[in-house]
Amino acid sequence: MVGKEGLSKLKKVYVKKICDVDKFKVWFVDGEYIRTKIDEEFTNYGQHYRFSFIPKNEFWIDTERSLGEERYYIDSMLMMHRLLAKGVPHDEAVCRADVMEKSERAKGVVLAKGIGDMPREELLKKVRIKQIKKYCNKRVSVWIVDGELVRSLFFLDFTEGGHDKVYKFVPEGEVWIDNDVSLSERKFVLLHELHERNLMAKGMCYDDAHRDSSRVEFFCRHNPVKLDGEIIRELRLEK
Repeated sequence: MVGKEGLSKLKKVYVKKICDVDKFKVWFVDGEYIRTKIDEEFTNYGQHYRFSFIPKNEFWIDTERSLGEERYYIDSMLMMHRLLAKGVPHDEAVCRADVMEKSERAKGVVLAKGIGDMPREELLKKVRIKQIKKYCNKRVSVWIVDGELVRSLFFLDFTEGGHDKVYKFVPEGEVWIDNDVSLSERKFVLLHELHERNLMAKGMCYDDAHRDSSRVEFFCRHNPVKLDGEIIRELRLEK
């Protein structure tokens, strides 16, 4: 049961109602607020089975800077809900929903841009948008990337950012930040990815590195004056 403080927080997350689908209300929500005040693990979208603070009859989608992907998220959440309601095991439901989403994306942006059969280097040129030179050094290069293309071409669950120690499709020495991440959140995501990459470079497994990076990110979200110093520290470890 959500307490008074929890209800107050939930009221602040809603940005705009998108539509009603089946028995669900679909909302654009303030993902930055959710990650700072409720759960830093909230990503592009979610429903009650994954995040208990989301009402059972609602689908939440993070407010997008570039509209278009919400249709994939809605279809995926709806299929997941229907499969789980029928008693399909969670892992199987995820796989079946992913197959459906990949098919829909192939008919969408990949087909529309005619990029499905491009050589890898050409695809990377399409994916990379801008290098953030301020945060680059001899060992790491930080790029803003087209998140929709990354999800459509490489990995459905690419969210906020990633790096070469986790994803094989990311070239060696690169950190990627989704262009859908707002400017106000970009440095928090960058800190998370740099910290995680440094830990994994030392031999730490992904799960432990991610957990510790979420801790550091959460600390800086609540102590933003520390953020720039922590980023500089991680970049110095990269040298």
